[in-house]
Amino acid sequence: MSISFLEGGSRIRFSGKTDIGRVRDHNEDNIFIPAEFPLAVVSDGMGGHACGEVASTIAVETVSGYYQQTAGEVSPTWPFRMPQLAIERDRMTVAIKLANTRIHETGVNDPSKKGMGCTVDAVYFTQGRIYVGHVGDSRVYRIRGGQISQVTEDHSLLNDYRRMREMSGDELDNFGYKNVVVRALGLSQNVFVDIFVEEYARGDIYLLCSDGLSGMITDQTILATVTRFESIDTAATQLINLANEAGGADNISAVIVRIEAG
Repeated sequence: MSISFLEGGSRIRFSGKTDIGRVRDHNEDNIFIPAEFPLAVVSDGMGGHACGEVASTIAVETVSGYYQQTAGEVSPTWPFRMPQLAIERDRMTVAIKLANTRIHETGVNDPSKKGMGCTVDAVYFTQGRIYVGHVGDSRVYRIRGGQISQVTEDHSLLNDYRRMREMSGDELDNFGYKNVVVRALGLSQNVFVDIFVEEYARGDIYLLCSDGLSGMITDQTILATVTRFESIDTAATQLINLANEAGGADNISAVIVRIEAG
């Protein structure tokens, strides 16, 4: 069931679902749907032997826990409600870097979890802006005015190749390393976090998803599905169903956030 928060003059509504898919024997994805503050997280684990599930759990719990711990801190511009652009950017960065440190240390201290890692996408809404933190090849999309656009950039080997040279449709389809991630949490002591900030508007829809969704259905199918249903609960369920109908080759996670009138 969806949950919503009043933020400024808008209502921000969240819903999400994660699914094992049709091929994997366990789910290494984790999601966070908020109960107290307008934050959502999606993380796709990697590492085998359930270590990916450990990594994604640490990521989701660390990011959400950090936001909970810092929620009561007094703004340095109190009593005036000034835009906290740098502060909120840094808050998102620190939350994800802290998750990276905890995952990496867990892998170093436990040989059975060596090399585990995960992607992360987190979004936080405050003062009319969305703050997006991103590492890996999970994605954040924005739907606005009937158009869908990818907010994040995939940290993948395929995307690196595409930046170096133009690739034909056949080359993209036959590329043998589509699932190779070149940046993830837990792989080293330090990680660079992509941060994206923009003003949101009523009617905007944001989708956070693992590659088990974006790799199975097209962006246009995502757009048509999310905008078809009044209920974002139904839309999230239908996205999962479509990815499974397309083969369900990986774990599938989808979190939808819609900006509504207050």
